[in-house]
Amino acid sequence: MIKNIFLLLLIAFIACSPKVETEVDRWEARAAQVEIIRDDFGVPHIYGETDADAVFGLLYAQCEDDFRRVERNYVWATGRLAELEGEEAIFSDLRANLYMTEEEAKTAYETAPDWLKELCVAFADGINYYLHTHPEVEAQVITHYEPWMHLFFFEGSIGGDIEQIPLKGIREFYGKEISVPAMEAVAEWKSPEALEEPAGSNGIAVAGELTESGNA
Repeated sequence: MIKNIFLLLLIAFIACSPKVETEVDRWEARAAQVEIIRDDFGVPHIYGETDADAVFGLLYAQCEDDFRRVERNYVWATGRLAELEGEEAIFSDLRANLYMTEEEAKTAYETAPDWLKELCVAFADGINYYLHTHPEVEAQVITHYEPWMHLFFFEGSIGGDIEQIPLKGIREFYGKEISVPAMEAVAEWKSPEALEEPAGSNGIAVAGELTESGNA
């Protein structure tokens, strides 16, 4: 009798306990609010109820188009390229860590406003949900994306470009042969041409008179 009462109490406790939301639950709930419609050119149009929905859908669509590019961007930015490409990428990883460390990215995320944290979570969730729904795609280095990873790109696509820092100098300074750049090289680096802001992007705009809505 006592055992039966204990069993009934245990069942009642389990039934009344709130369900703990898992990551998969969160991904699926977000995905239910997002619609991705591709036009005749394959361009994804993301529809959602919030900005976070749009971020989630955009990253999912980007992974559909070219996951390897998305993956490499974050492997490169977080300073883990040598894990993918071998010893030759060590100085690329060093440059990445001189620019921002994992600890700095995590601190930036923890101190970010709530609205930005929500977008960062949606970014990570979009990639992780893609991997969850595409088990045939094998992640090469990063198997689980975290919200703080996106803050390695906080400066924007036309901001500080660490690839403007040549690896040759880093390799010479930190490698076996430490050398001071020749004055000619310093002078060349300080020339107006070398200090010009990088130009060009992959954007495109359509004039309002050519669109159905009249908006650009």
